[in-house]
Amino acid sequence: MWQGEVGMRIILIGFGVVGKSVTAIIARRYSERVKDYGFNPKIVAIVDVDGAVINPRGLSAEKLETLRQKGFPISKDPEFGHPGMSALDVIESVEAEVVVEVTPVNIKNGEPAMSHITKAFKTGKHVVTTNKGPLALALPALMELAEYNNVYFRFSGTVGGGTPMLEFAKRCLAGDKILAIKGILNGTTNYILTEMAQKRVTFQEALSNAQKLGYAETDPTMDVEGFDTACKIVILANWVMNRKVTLRDVDRTGIRGVTLQELDEAAKRGNTIKLIGAIDGEGKPTVKPMEIPKTSPLCVSGVLNAVTFHTEFAGEQTLVGKGAGGVETASAVLRDLLEIRRRLASKMLS
Repeated sequence: MWQGEVGMRIILIGFGVVGKSVTAIIARRYSERVKDYGFNPKIVAIVDVDGAVINPRGLSAEKLETLRQKGFPISKDPEFGHPGMSALDVIESVEAEVVVEVTPVNIKNGEPAMSHITKAFKTGKHVVTTNKGPLALALPALMELAEYNNVYFRFSGTVGGGTPMLEFAKRCLAGDKILAIKGILNGTTNYILTEMAQKRVTFQEALSNAQKLGYAETDPTMDVEGFDTACKIVILANWVMNRKVTLRDVDRTGIRGVTLQELDEAAKRGNTIKLIGAIDGEGKPTVKPMEIPKTSPLCVSGVLNAVTFHTEFAGEQTLVGKGAGGVETASAVLRDLLEIRRRLASKMLS
């Protein structure tokens, strides 16, 4: 076991697909995490819209599995249920080191995640989130608030799902200067454009297929209008390039206007059209359909994501992977928890 085992009590806010996947990973991997990393995570509370489940000593693997199987409403649990208790009350009153925030995305005002995150900071708790809303609207301010309260703020699941795009840029390219970032950061739009190009179907047909397969929401606005990609390019710009930008700084165009004729014309030139999010050192962040060569490493198909970092010394580095999915995103949460654990342990040893 690593020297200086760190116990980590976790409050989990949100019990949808990602929340349930987080509990599954922690329950299944519990013993090996302790052995391999000296990492002792305990979920002491789970909050959903109906209320909370709280056990200050930690919810057992069996209890987590029962809650996952039963689903809504979790607060009816006979042992530990607290019907009607709000997330803010739980963050305020339950002792824990970390809040994991995985509620649905809201890009209008970032709520309720914005309030959960700021409350956690003010009560001295570290935060791991997969929620792009507050980050797209106020990441510079949130990073300052975390620093002011001397807590860690991690969000690798917000970009690339389980693919470690933020860590790759921050760690693997440390010492190099990242001059620009370009990427396909939304699997839904990539699937639609791939279908249109390969099967010669209209935008509407490709969107319907994506909805049937569960890749697109009933209201696909976040994806097809480029908002999701814009959120991610904002996070990359702040975290990787130290650009203090928010969602309103992004010059954004979605894919509704892309036609079969444009795709055919691009194909004649050996190219195709993809929705690309981009940021460089000076200009505005952009999201727009762009023609790229079919030979480009960015030219991935289906629901894959790809991001290229243009660096001063190492040239172009491209990372490709799945951009979404409950288990994939939950693996990013675990990665962030381990990163916080590593930093806390090094503080203890220093």
